[in-house]
Amino acid sequence: MRVAVVGVTGMVGREMLQVMEEFHLPVDELIPVASESSKGKAVEFQGSKWTCVTLAEAVSMKPDLALFSAGGDVSTEWAPKFADAGTLVIDNSSAWRMDPNIKLVVPEINAHRLQTCDRIIANPNCSTIQLVLALHPLHKSFGVKRVIVSTYQSVTGTGKKAIDQMEAERNNEEAQMVYPYRIDQNCIPHCDVFLDNGYTKEEMKLTRETKKILGDDAVSVSATAVRVPVLGGHSESVNIEFEREITAAEVREVLRFARGINVLDDPSTNSYPMPYYSRGNNEVFVGRIREDISHPKSVNLWIVADNLRKGAATNAVQIAKYCLENNLLKA
Repeated sequence: MRVAVVGVTGMVGREMLQVMEEFHLPVDELIPVASESSKGKAVEFQGSKWTCVTLAEAVSMKPDLALFSAGGDVSTEWAPKFADAGTLVIDNSSAWRMDPNIKLVVPEINAHRLQTCDRIIANPNCSTIQLVLALHPLHKSFGVKRVIVSTYQSVTGTGKKAIDQMEAERNNEEAQMVYPYRIDQNCIPHCDVFLDNGYTKEEMKLTRETKKILGDDAVSVSATAVRVPVLGGHSESVNIEFEREITAAEVREVLRFARGINVLDDPSTNSYPMPYYSRGNNEVFVGRIREDISHPKSVNLWIVADNLRKGAATNAVQIAKYCLENNLLKA
């Protein structure tokens, strides 16, 4: 199997290589794809070194699978070219997520909907993935009506330049400003660009993508996305209103058996999810499960995941593995 990784030198691209190895994806030939300036650079994978090529060169090589993590503009232009060449594309950008003809997939939830005719598959937003993994089993069991979510998102979600800004600020050095304000010792309620409705694009991704993945437009979602000075791992404070009165024990029991979820919820031992301990893990961690004392049909959760792992690379590789195991690589 020939696998192209587009954006291989980026943070998510490098994470994809690690996850591919951990998941034992059967790769016979790696095609590392990077910008013109990175052409010829060596990338290590499975104990061998592979040479970076350009997008045009990669298309001509007709890989079986292409994992994209190079931004929306690149995906918009090049994903169809790979698909036309017979390649199955799994795209990590926002370019295709809300396209009605493209599946938006979290394998534990809706991989069964994939067919051989799906040549471009969209990977959801990192914050959406960890949210819907918890919501899906609860929606099936009790019926979710409304979700209010506040995110606490790591600087790794912005990229290496954001990490460099934070570390420079911590060292009292001059920093190249990726954010409009300093991020060290600060919280910025501004992820992505502001839209006409006063929400940011990141917040609307949570709203729209959640509905699409759950397959239910009746689920209302209101989000506030905040960037925090954390190196790896997104956290979410989530209030869920159900169709009936619900107890924390019922929610806890459902989540304990949910795929991809690890419940850490014991206040007596200070057991709860934290981004520091999520780093390098592929699971989504849920804790602080408690009834909403202001509403009998609502429950509060605290959800944490490594945004570079399950929020991006792991989810993409899981999709690839599902497609391979179910003979969906070739149309």
